[in-house]
Amino acid sequence: MTMPPTSNQTPREEVSVGSQPEDDTSNSNKDSSLSEKSDAPSEAFNPGWRFIVAYASLCIILLMSALDATSISVALPIMAKALGGTALEAFWSGSSFLLTSTVFQPVVGSLSHIFGRKPMIYVSLGLFLIGSIVPAVANDFTVLLVGRSIQGIGGGGIIVLTEIVVTDMVPLRERGKWFAMFSAMWSVGTVTGPLLGGGFSQNVTWRWIFWINLPFLGIGFVMITLFLKLNFPTSGWLSKLRRVDWVGLVLFVGSMTGFLIPVTWGGVQYPWDSWRTLVPLIISVFGLIVFIIHQERWAAEPLIRTSVFKNTTSAVTYLSTVIHGVILWSVLYYLPLYYQCVKDLSPIMSAVALFPMTFTVAPAATVTGILIAVTGKYRWAIWSGWFLTVFGSGLMILLAVDTTTVEWIFLTLIAGIGTGILFPAMTIATQAAASGRDQAYAATMFAFTRALGQTLGVALGGVIFQNQMKKKLLTFPLLTEHAEEYSRDAAGLVEIIKQLPDGLMKTQLKEGYTDANKYVWIFVTALSAVALVASMFTKAYALDQTNESEQGFKEKQKIVDTEASS
Repeated sequence: MTMPPTSNQTPREEVSVGSQPEDDTSNSNKDSSLSEKSDAPSEAFNPGWRFIVAYASLCIILLMSALDATSISVALPIMAKALGGTALEAFWSGSSFLLTSTVFQPVVGSLSHIFGRKPMIYVSLGLFLIGSIVPAVANDFTVLLVGRSIQGIGGGGIIVLTEIVVTDMVPLRERGKWFAMFSAMWSVGTVTGPLLGGGFSQNVTWRWIFWINLPFLGIGFVMITLFLKLNFPTSGWLSKLRRVDWVGLVLFVGSMTGFLIPVTWGGVQYPWDSWRTLVPLIISVFGLIVFIIHQERWAAEPLIRTSVFKNTTSAVTYLSTVIHGVILWSVLYYLPLYYQCVKDLSPIMSAVALFPMTFTVAPAATVTGILIAVTGKYRWAIWSGWFLTVFGSGLMILLAVDTTTVEWIFLTLIAGIGTGILFPAMTIATQAAASGRDQAYAATMFAFTRALGQTLGVALGGVIFQNQMKKKLLTFPLLTEHAEEYSRDAAGLVEIIKQLPDGLMKTQLKEGYTDANKYVWIFVTALSAVALVASMFTKAYALDQTNESEQGFKEKQKIVDTEASS
């Protein structure tokens, strides 16, 4: 959506640091004088009913993706038994979605600049459809794994494209409100996903976890076709194919996959010091370095624009976004296990026990997005969000074997508010720091770094859990010989503890589990503190900027063209 300049709009360089983001070397003197104050009014933005319905269609497909990302987790033991699979196969069935979703988000985002947002949405929906049907009819874990991997590509595409489309359609100052609703959809999806998965697998059949996606896909497809009308300059398919950075695409997908797979299996399938873990990690890191050099020097139309990282605000915010993802997924993975193992809750009730944290994310994100749009300022939200996240994570360290229900409700409440505030605040910060031509790329990188953090969260938490659990069990004479076996898998240990009769061994295992989880919360708190300190370097940019996208909403574009001609 290209907005023509008007007489009352202040150019961005008069308010912040120029039409491009600040360069840390040449503009270091300007950094200290930046201010969020702006006398320029935001672009008039009065979305009509077609825009609202089009946005609702994006919310529907995003909710579907969030539901599917989390619904399978509680059903894996039942699925493993039904398909005769091993614990390792069940583990990969859960991890493959997140892995492929992470890897392909930048790819889908980049291709949408060439082939158009809407065609890539259709491609993502198609992959998600295939990835839903294949697992639903699977009779072994190999087929299930293939389907989940395909579904992850489609889900990752849906996640990144919804954020890019809003970036195209909505002026920067107003985006916080609309991104907040996406945060709400993701929050609802992550909360209700395990409930649906547990309900279907226990009371109907686990296959409905995948069949339930079809109505969402159908509704989303129809609504997007009818109401999501986007501008896009057309050209021939051959010319589009020639624009694709094929070398960069192969380097990125290969290297990132080679990096995330050993990170995912480290300590679960192979030890961290095994050559099977270390060799692919080293090769992949080298491949990523080559990819960055290629993007910087040789790519005519880069898969990832490195310019979005080249200022203080972007660098610290993307780093914080990775940390945000690590925190979220560490909590979403290890906190339910604490409820199941230590508090003897069922998988479904453990999802309910997450409500104090997960149901505070959406209201916090919504209120923050509205306040950013009203005030035109975002740094207060980043700082307060990280402060509350540090404080809330620190409170979770107090969770113990004998913690009461009332106590753990309040101990987990603050972290939800803090992480919720950060969703829209960091999104706006990365886009405010980017140039007009890089807005969609900034949205892509925000989605990718958050997903990368989520993928790393379970793996890093697993390393800490395994080491501390083993150390603790070695102090119990009854459990010394089982220390290596029991500390290997946090999820698998839950079932072992549940099947043990009441007695000293079960009590000590619960103590060890709580102690190991405590060190995960210490790690999360330390990471939050790093992000809080890093956020102090966030610079202020005016949010009253023209929207330079060529793929804006057609209804809005017609209104602008009419006003310009009059």
